[in-house]
Amino acid sequence: MRTFTFVFFWLLSVAAAAQTPARVSVRGQLTDTTGTALPEATVMLLMPRDSSLVQYGRSDEKGNFELRSVRRGTYLLKTSYSGFLPAQKAFTTEEGATTDLGTMKMKPIARELMEVVVKTARAPLNIRGDTIEYNASQFKVPAGSTVEDLLRRLPGMEVDADGNIRSQGREVRRVLVDGKRFFGDDPKAATKNLDAAAIDKVQVFDSKSEQAQLTGVDDGKKEKTVNLALKEEFKKGGFGKITTGAGTAGRRMAQGNYNKFDSKNQFSVLGRANNTNDTDLSWDDRQDFYGSQLFSWDQTSFGFGGGITASDDEREYQGFYFNSGGNSRGITNTYAGGANYNFDTKKKKFNANYFYTQRRTALSRLTRQENFLNNSQSYVTNETADEVNASLSHAVKLRYEQEIDSLNTVVAFVNANSSGTSNFLSSNQDFLRGRVLSSSTSRLNTGRFTSYGLNAAAVFRHKFRQKGRTFSVSINQVAGRNEGSSDQRSGNVFFTGPPTLPPQLDLLNHTDSRRSQFRVSGVYVQPFARRFFWETFYNFGIRRDDVTRHVQSTSGDVRTDTLSRSYQNLITYHRLGSSIRYSYKGLNMAAGLAGIQLHLNGDFTRPQGQTNVSRTFVALVPNVSFNYNMKQNAYLGINYMGEVTQPAIEQLQPIVDYSNPRYITQGNPDLKPSVTRNASFNYGKFNMATSSNFFLYVNYEEVSNAVVYSQRVDSNLVTYSRPINLNGQQNMYSGINLRFPIVRTKANFSINGGYNYTRNLTPVNEVLNRTLSNGYRFGGTLDLTPSQNVTFNATASFNLSETRYSINTSQNQHTRNESYRASLNLRFPQDFFLTGGFSYNRYVNDRFGFNQGVPLLNAAVYKLLGKARKWEVRVSGNDLLNRNRGISQFASSNFVRTEQVTTLRRYFLLSFTYNMRGISNKLKKNNNDFFIGG
Repeated sequence: MRTFTFVFFWLLSVAAAAQTPARVSVRGQLTDTTGTALPEATVMLLMPRDSSLVQYGRSDEKGNFELRSVRRGTYLLKTSYSGFLPAQKAFTTEEGATTDLGTMKMKPIARELMEVVVKTARAPLNIRGDTIEYNASQFKVPAGSTVEDLLRRLPGMEVDADGNIRSQGREVRRVLVDGKRFFGDDPKAATKNLDAAAIDKVQVFDSKSEQAQLTGVDDGKKEKTVNLALKEEFKKGGFGKITTGAGTAGRRMAQGNYNKFDSKNQFSVLGRANNTNDTDLSWDDRQDFYGSQLFSWDQTSFGFGGGITASDDEREYQGFYFNSGGNSRGITNTYAGGANYNFDTKKKKFNANYFYTQRRTALSRLTRQENFLNNSQSYVTNETADEVNASLSHAVKLRYEQEIDSLNTVVAFVNANSSGTSNFLSSNQDFLRGRVLSSSTSRLNTGRFTSYGLNAAAVFRHKFRQKGRTFSVSINQVAGRNEGSSDQRSGNVFFTGPPTLPPQLDLLNHTDSRRSQFRVSGVYVQPFARRFFWETFYNFGIRRDDVTRHVQSTSGDVRTDTLSRSYQNLITYHRLGSSIRYSYKGLNMAAGLAGIQLHLNGDFTRPQGQTNVSRTFVALVPNVSFNYNMKQNAYLGINYMGEVTQPAIEQLQPIVDYSNPRYITQGNPDLKPSVTRNASFNYGKFNMATSSNFFLYVNYEEVSNAVVYSQRVDSNLVTYSRPINLNGQQNMYSGINLRFPIVRTKANFSINGGYNYTRNLTPVNEVLNRTLSNGYRFGGTLDLTPSQNVTFNATASFNLSETRYSINTSQNQHTRNESYRASLNLRFPQDFFLTGGFSYNRYVNDRFGFNQGVPLLNAAVYKLLGKARKWEVRVSGNDLLNRNRGISQFASSNFVRTEQVTTLRRYFLLSFTYNMRGISNKLKKNNNDFFIGG
């Protein structure tokens, strides 16, 4: 009976609890004092004790609002609307599923009171149209924190371990400072170098393309942008920070930045020097250094995407690549610095920045590679090598924009860079068939090269009186040169057959490569019917490459005619296209077609005489796009486009390259351009009520006339490689991401996954090998911020790869890469802080019995000093377990490789930092006064 009674009352309590749900909806309506509805007003739910943000949203066109899935309790509701006094109301949730706050009336404010209200009634965030504006003072971070640390505290913002930013599930591609460019368009330049104490507001919005801003017609090209609005006191004086440190094992570092801004001018300098592998180079900096942006058609070429691009010479390195990440490859000394200046008025904008980088990396590596042949056999290469690579580069960017009048705008820019590189390689390679040593090769290569590049362009835009009718024209000139010499020395020993290479190979190569390009582009946009626009564009380009390669024996000044070449290449390009676009209330659809004519004329000289190559290629390139920015912060994108890729100059040159005598390459002047057809699907949604987001993407492409490397392997395992065109290459990659709060503002969790598929083709000894690769990845991240004194992050990810080979199915394999990371930040009394991070990476390949795990533990303790807490002293330890190893696995079209390289191991560092925080210090004077804000 007692059991029955207990069960009865237990079921009764469960039923009663079911009638009182743990979460409720909070509703209400916003009007002015006359009863007129206030649409698009910002509505915030705050905790009464500390005004921390719980949830936010905005009212609809009738002034109604609803905040869903609110935990039961007592809250403060705060509303804001432009031109009205902020209103707030304290309440406790009611018993039912809905708490109705009724009508809340907001009072208009007089203009003379506006400034007082703005200063005294600051809300955590405001929503103005498509812009979300966060008040930085309401999201506290420790003094000395960077903007990157601040962004991690903002609802709807994500910053990963590498500093990449996402807002509302979408990648942030540009960060502005007071609306101005900061060291170009690299987001990390601002977030990693600017102090959070300088930021007044963080504004997030979708910026339109320059063409859309001119015409007023949405062309569907948008990118998520963050603007950092500075506090007034930081516009009156300089601010920044300087850090210097030294430690065990000879480790040392120094870095700093200084900024001085006002309403029209911005000036910033930054620099770093270290031997702790902290290169901190942005993607743009890397691209500028290597010069791969010099010949891009996209920067000033009008028309829809696709078109024609230059090819990167990837040689045989195509496939899945997994690396232990971080600073694992060798020991790098870095010296880098830069300066940025902006001048901005209503009609004139000028930006200039300079960046200097000097690096030296030394490493030793151990590599095992298995290549698959066409007769169900394979061979193994074991290599030990020492490398030293050094580089020094300068890059300058200038940009000027002027609004001549309300209808005409001109933009001009100049990008220039120069660099010098040197390299040293000493290696020994053993080649085995089964367990039998077939041959061995030793190499000693050195080289020195200098290069420069110049890219200058001007764009003129004219806007007609008729809305949406515009004409734009651009002109662009590019020039570049790469010159240098390399010594290639090798010794070859063959054990199982007659030699196919000389016992000694000593070559001195001098290469002089000059490139120039001129292009003109124009576009005309004409509105017709309602919300429809017709766009017609034309692109013209002419590119010239002149390459001279002089090869001689290192023992004498005698030219080796069989390897020396002169090559002149002239490419003329025409693209004429037209498209029709529909644009209205976030819906943007377009369909177009372009015709491309590419004429190649090449002359190369060799001992047999001069050979001319003259060919013309014609292709039709379609483009279809559907982009819809829906209400409730959701978007959908479906796109299809074609693209023509011209072969790289290295692939066209009929030059024999003996830099690796066991892998000899030669260009092919008969290559055709490849044609890529790409289809993509993107969907994302950010839920303001729950601060959760969902993102899904699928991308598929197939390539006709793909440039692949045909290989011939002789009896001594010497590989001769030559690029050819083949059809049938395919790639598909997809991903999904879901992020949601567990406890609002305290705990967030995200899960992600993805699937990749590639189909690569490689002829080996005249037999076509089809390599099919399936890649699966999934992971999760947990962020905890239970209080201002504790933050914790944990991440786990898994990458599984399945690779199958048509010519040698016995070598099919599976690889697995696992990564686990955790970081912890603690604040103790007396301004002491502890921060630490642990990672464990595992690399598994059952086919070769490869199973390696790498644990890494880093930690630091620091203290803020001084009355204003501008000083910091820090003791940090890197790789406390002394277990760091650089490990990678690589599965390609006809080989697999595992590699281990030297790494930066355990060391300790003592550093001092001084923070400059403007003319006046606005730190809050209370128990949390070491936190910025309030």
